[in-house]
Amino acid sequence: MVRELAEYEQAADQLIATAQMYQRIFFGANPAVFALVIEHPGPGNQLAGFAIYFRNFSTWLGKYGIYLEDLYVRPQYRGHGYGKLLLAHLAKECLENDYGRLEWWVLDWNEPALGFYRSLGAESMAEWTVQRITGNDLVNLAGYGSEP
Repeated sequence: MVRELAEYEQAADQLIATAQMYQRIFFGANPAVFALVIEHPGPGNQLAGFAIYFRNFSTWLGKYGIYLEDLYVRPQYRGHGYGKLLLAHLAKECLENDYGRLEWWVLDWNEPALGFYRSLGAESMAEWTVQRITGNDLVNLAGYGSEP
């Protein structure tokens, strides 16, 4: 299903993770990333969708939160409440653990997702921009200050 998500988000060429990597990350000694899956009942119990998430922290709130890395529901199961069930599970986890918030990013062109999230009460954070360092820039930054 991760490949399906990557294709939907027009990023299949960026998907380099393997099943072995997921095995280590989700089922290793001290997992820091978690996955929920939801099945469509019936013959074979087809996987309908998933949520991948991890704990984050808010300095302002002084509380942990949940960052939803990915939410995906297969097209044939959209509109049946599976996405809302996955998000409701995460909201309950936040409340049960006194976390301050549940947050995620959404591609700006993904109007179906944006509309769905707005219907749940989610708000866009227009005053923030996403910053990222990768590749050689990450290597260069890691080496900063290590030479005389």
